[in-house]
Amino acid sequence: MTLLLAVTCAVAVGNLYFPQAIVPLAAEGLHTSPDAASLAVTATQAGYTAGIFLLVPLGDRLPHRRFLVTLLTLTGLGLLGAGCAPGLPFLVTAGALVGLTTVAAQVVGPMAAGLVASDRRGAVLGTLLSGSTGGMLLARAFSGTLGERLGWRAPYLVAAAVTLLLAGVLARAVPAVAPPSRQPYRALLADTLRLLRTEPGLRRSCFYQATVFAGFSAVWTCLALLLSGPAYGMGAQAVGLLALVGGATMLCTPLVGRLVDRHGPGPVNLASMVAVLVSAAILVAGALGDVPGLVALVVGTLLLDVAMQSGMVANKARVYALCADARSRLNTAYMTCAYLGGSAGSWLGVRAWGQAGWWGVCALLALLGSLALARHLMVPPGGRRGGRGDMTSTVRTSDGRHEC
Repeated sequence: MTLLLAVTCAVAVGNLYFPQAIVPLAAEGLHTSPDAASLAVTATQAGYTAGIFLLVPLGDRLPHRRFLVTLLTLTGLGLLGAGCAPGLPFLVTAGALVGLTTVAAQVVGPMAAGLVASDRRGAVLGTLLSGSTGGMLLARAFSGTLGERLGWRAPYLVAAAVTLLLAGVLARAVPAVAPPSRQPYRALLADTLRLLRTEPGLRRSCFYQATVFAGFSAVWTCLALLLSGPAYGMGAQAVGLLALVGGATMLCTPLVGRLVDRHGPGPVNLASMVAVLVSAAILVAGALGDVPGLVALVVGTLLLDVAMQSGMVANKARVYALCADARSRLNTAYMTCAYLGGSAGSWLGVRAWGQAGWWGVCALLALLGSLALARHLMVPPGGRRGGRGDMTSTVRTSDGRHEC
């Protein structure tokens, strides 16, 4: 079951990223400019952000099997529509639908956390994150290769077939589990903000991930500028090859998950924050250019990838442990904060590059990592592992169920 859910995460996340590689092909096929064709990618990303906030909380209200199958079916239909799009407006609309509904990975995590024992939760979350990472890394290579050979529509149509097939498999394989909450939809959305306000452990995890993901986004946003600049002259396409190095995180995250199960999220978070600072120091040497600089970029970005993903596993394990009845709402708050941090990091990274070049980007990464580390060290030792700082209160609702 864990392997099937990891594949589901890979397919869902891959649907978000594969259109990026075929923008020039789509532009040529639809007789428009690449800038205009990129609106389809933008619409997919915007739809995904909306889906996290609007749809993921329903994971606490709807039966998981039916919800997952519905999401994947709608995603498959959206991909099919995109692959048959007669023009750019239709492609952009279909892309927005794909982004809105391809949030299955954010539904799978809370569901899996409720299906396994607490002492195995970290290992399972690490495996699921490996699937998401694999989908993200392989999607661009898949769509680019297939698009070059068969045209830009082929990746959409193949992805639609895979997604619809997966929906059929999940309809038979996922166990039928009663939803943990009976609150109406409007109350679920409001509860996401309430949990962020009332749960210290959630706020901590959101802050940790937002700062680290901001630094991660700043580095990867500016790598193309560095590699295409005078120090290397390699062109922005080299970033895609460098990103494949991050595939090593697929092997690391299950191990990190087991460490979280054994030692708690606090020590793993501490190690990830220290690793962020070490990666910032290594990445500074990337400004040197030539082989030494390139080696520093490979080692530094790999360490940064592992640190960010390790922190993700630790933080999600803490968040999911806060309240069994509200895991989807907790995940909505957490992922929304993480993506807001990533967006802010990209914006800050470009400005740091404009002011001080690559050195400024590395300094920004070090600053953000230091903020996360300082916040972590302010927590009492018991709270870092999951003590009173992470405890929640529950109240009995009118139907007799317990809610956070």
